[in-house]
Amino acid sequence: MKTPNLRLSELLSAEDRTADETARFAQLVRIFLDLKSPPDPFDLFPEYARQKHALQRVVASGDPETIEEAFLTLYCHLHGHEAPYTPDERRRVDETGGYWCHAGGISPLLKAEPFIAAETVSADFGAGNGLQGLLLQKLYPHRKTVQIEISSRMVEAGRHLQRWLEIPDEQVEWLVADVCDVMPDGLDFIYLYRPVRPEGAGRRFYERFADALDTAARPVVIFSIADCLREFLSPRFEVFYGDGHLTCFRG
Repeated sequence: MKTPNLRLSELLSAEDRTADETARFAQLVRIFLDLKSPPDPFDLFPEYARQKHALQRVVASGDPETIEEAFLTLYCHLHGHEAPYTPDERRRVDETGGYWCHAGGISPLLKAEPFIAAETVSADFGAGNGLQGLLLQKLYPHRKTVQIEISSRMVEAGRHLQRWLEIPDEQVEWLVADVCDVMPDGLDFIYLYRPVRPEGAGRRFYERFADALDTAARPVVIFSIADCLREFLSPRFEVFYGDGHLTCFRG
């Protein structure tokens, strides 16, 4: 008899995914299927139970296209795009041209495995409720994930998700901070979804960010969604993957 993950891997196999990426996708789906509904102190996930039930139904039906669609619907809902920012937090995000908690998709999660080792320190700049960083930590346990997010309530929601995903406290560091005030020091893997627009204060952020990367003491890999960092990076960095949505750099 086939294991549930093997059956899911066969169903989710696709030309644009390697066998390893398909296995990780099946693992992600299984994580969502096996866990109970997440804690929801800020009422961010009112549709979670209904959408999970829909995912269970299509997995049972065995239709690959509807499985992927149902999973992505649930994933985006859990990402918490209706972020509970305070007026001051919203003002600051608007001033810097920040984006409001868009889900980065599963492609970065599936492609990150070769670049995350046991001693990796990763970071998500503009983490929202931290789901993306938490899932990276769940799939590929490593030394520490640094979650940088201006919304204190999103960070609190993220702490609940961390416990829900059974990730040890010491493996995640939460920083309630404006990304413009945090530089990429001591990191091995960086994930960012266009945390600010490259204009005004945002442009100064990218200039400082790129300078810090250029003088970093150790190699770093960057997964950038809707990338606007590239123009600021020195020739020390090369693009080793790009599909119009995700751009990956290494020093």
